[in-house]
Amino acid sequence: MREQIIKQLSTVFDPEIPVNVWELGLIYDIQIQPNHDVDIVMTLTAPNCPEAESIPFKIEQAVKRVPGVGKVDVKITFEPPWDMDKMSEAAKLELGFL
Repeated sequence: MREQIIKQLSTVFDPEIPVNVWELGLIYDIQIQPNHDVDIVMTLTAPNCPEAESIPFKIEQAVKRVPGVGKVDVKITFEPPWDMDKMSEAAKLELGFL
């Protein structure tokens, strides 16, 4: 189920950056409960991100598309703060950092 959740997370993009939230390193933790509820801890590229409300909602909706998933709870944290080191190599390449 984790792989399917990651696949769905890869369909959610920060509208200001042409890279998905998984590759950007915005997802800090995915916990799948025994009843198949999913808890996600994520961050944003900046605390004042204008998409702070819409991105978590998009993540919740994407994860709910995985067959068998129950409730989805998305929590935002800023600890540790996001930085470019959290991005995948693919994301760095896409954004011209490699």
